Amino acid sequence: MTLLRERSDRGQAAPSVRGGLLTGLLRTARPKQWVKNVLVVAAPAAAGVLFTAHALTRLALVFVLFTACAAAVYLVNDARDAEADRAHPVKCRRPVAAGQVPVPAAYAAGIVLGVLAPAAAALLCPPALAALLAGYLVMQLAYCVSLKHVLVVDLAVVTAGFVMRAVAGGLALGIPLSRWFLITTGFGALFMVAAKRYSEAVQLAGNDGATRALLTEYTTGYLRFVWQLAAGVAVLGYCLWALEEGGVPHTSVLPWRQLSVVAFVLAVLRYAVFADRGTAGEPEDVVLGDRALALIGLVWAAMYALAVADW
Repeated sequence: MTLLRERSDRGQAAPSVRGGLLTGLLRTARPKQWVKNVLVVAAPAAAGVLFTAHALTRLALVFVLFTACAAAVYLVNDARDAEADRAHPVKCRRPVAAGQVPVPAAYAAGIVLGVLAPAAAALLCPPALAALLAGYLVMQLAYCVSLKHVLVVDLAVVTAGFVMRAVAGGLALGIPLSRWFLITTGFGALFMVAAKRYSEAVQLAGNDGATRALLTEYTTGYLRFVWQLAAGVAVLGYCLWALEEGGVPHTSVLPWRQLSVVAFVLAVLRYAVFADRGTAGEPEDVVLGDRALALIGLVWAAMYALAVADW
């Protein structure tokens, strides 16, 4: 009877294993993180060339390729960290750590995506963009293997990932990127990355083995300094862009570009509230989870759009 019951249980579990594997692979690819890839529209939107058929088609392709590259990195990362994640109170629920996705399957899926995405970029995109995607993939895999254990370099690599997304949109459409765009994007990304690390350090202080090993080498005071410094430089860079005339006369109803500074600063200040509390986890959760911040973001986007359209 016991043998029959075991066979019956196996027979009932077998169908769910396949569905569980596919679902687990999708969860390991971090769908919630895909919203970061929307940064590819930043440069085209700033240049006022976003709403054309060519731009939208090309940017949709870049979004998919970046998503595939990021998913490949997440799969490889979770496969490598499966043992360590099982000892973590939250990460133990990840599909690979929980056994829903076998480690070889995660490696295989990551390798397939990691090969196909750059290959597709080489065939369908400008050479510079294909090189950027390949560089992003190499950098992130190096991060998974060793760079995430190097002080400061780990912050720089994650920040560079955000900047590369923003740069990709410009490369896809041949749009030159201004120094202020790069400075604001780079330090804005560092602000959110450092705020996330600070929040992790605050929430898991004294809980050995329950967080990133590198957090034990950072102090909360240092991480606070980093996100405050980055926020200040990002605001300064944006203000310099907004106040730069460039010899072009104003024809709009109001100086929307200058006025957008107010909304930008308010957004940074609002985000800093969560950073200071130690609750600035994933950037997308903070932005989408706070109505006031989302509203400020919409106001800023409207002002920015009006400035680009010169309305």
